[in-house]
Amino acid sequence: MFDKILIANRGEIALRVLRACREMGIHTVAIHSTADADAMHVRLADESVCIGPPPSADSYLNIPAIISAAEITGADAIHPGYGFLSENANFASIVEEHGITFIGPKPDHIRLMGDKIAAKAAARSVGIPVVPGSDGPVTDEAEAAGLAGRIGYPVLIKAAAGGGGRGMKVVRSAAELRTALAAARSEARLAFGNDAVYMEKYLSLPRHIELQVVADSFGNVIHLGERDCSLQRRHQKILEEALSPALNDEQRRRIGDTVTNAIRELGYLGVGTVEFLYENGEFYFIEMNTRLQVEHPVTEAITGLDLVREQIRIAAGAPLSLRQEEVKFWGHSIEVRINAENPVTFAPAPGRITDYHAPGGLGVRVDSALYAGYRVPPNYDSLIAKLIVHGTSRNECLMRLRRALQEYVIGGIETTIPLHLALTQEQDFVNGAYDIHWLEEYIANKG
Repeated sequence: MFDKILIANRGEIALRVLRACREMGIHTVAIHSTADADAMHVRLADESVCIGPPPSADSYLNIPAIISAAEITGADAIHPGYGFLSENANFASIVEEHGITFIGPKPDHIRLMGDKIAAKAAARSVGIPVVPGSDGPVTDEAEAAGLAGRIGYPVLIKAAAGGGGRGMKVVRSAAELRTALAAARSEARLAFGNDAVYMEKYLSLPRHIELQVVADSFGNVIHLGERDCSLQRRHQKILEEALSPALNDEQRRRIGDTVTNAIRELGYLGVGTVEFLYENGEFYFIEMNTRLQVEHPVTEAITGLDLVREQIRIAAGAPLSLRQEEVKFWGHSIEVRINAENPVTFAPAPGRITDYHAPGGLGVRVDSALYAGYRVPPNYDSLIAKLIVHGTSRNECLMRLRRALQEYVIGGIETTIPLHLALTQEQDFVNGAYDIHWLEEYIANKG
């Protein structure tokens, strides 16, 4: 097992990894920018190293500074959390080249799944169903028009190296194609330094279903059920639940078997999430995230498995701690992402936390690095807390979520807590009758 792990991240996920390390008896190193000198993960870590000024490019994305911090502190492994460098194959390779273990998948798999076109081809090759569309990049307007005509409008143009909705355009008719294609390429080039785009059929009312997988170096692979991530705004998830209210046991078994067999064939290592659009009983692969997900706590709640601990064990060469037949799903869990944003306009709202009280009680978990007096910096993602509730049924879970949100106090800044409270009283959400477009329509109607 590792003696010391450097946590190459910040905020709640850095604190989450730190806690797992401490329970395993592993010493921790926190890195931080000057803006995060008073951050909770810095205060609690065994050691800390300042790696640069507030801009991410000069700190949390500064590979030489992170490697230097690991070397001077004697860390024998690096956990990247999520975001920042967690899916950077070059970073993973450099870490390994310096004799330090990267707690994550092999660089080749990160690189493969980071290219959406190559990922789609790989998924198809191992039997995972994909959305009808182009086999590779769409290179010109004539090719795009021909393909759109064959698969039928509406179609979706997506950045090959993208994510988070950037470089993504819905095209509803041939008249919109030229403008949308140019706009998608331009956005992709600016966001990712790569203007390659591809095309796929646009599904009108799908749900976003993702499957959590874990694989060790001995060829063992398990899945931990699915998460429903369909409540999204601008392609960003704001709430996740497990298991999905849209699936039955047979559908769950079918997609679980398909994905675990595919992951085994790929020789994947570590945790990963295979994401699908689900419509009319069919699953369509969209991407694979080769890291820990923001929403991993709902899976932990229904399975009892500590995913960060499992990541660390696997990276240290240990086998999976359980077999597929030992995975049991108990109850229901929901996570809401609480952002430092205006709950109506979604404008960022950084600032000083004047009052802080986290909810508690049976089945309530809060993953957050906030405390009274802490100043939320304007330099990073606006996610400041995750509220996770668990209950014996979805209905109990919803009631617990509403109660916990009413208890949660974050004073001094605006947050999205009021939006989540409103959602718990919307009948469509209570009934589980929503798709990936529902939230944006709800916000538009309320506005």
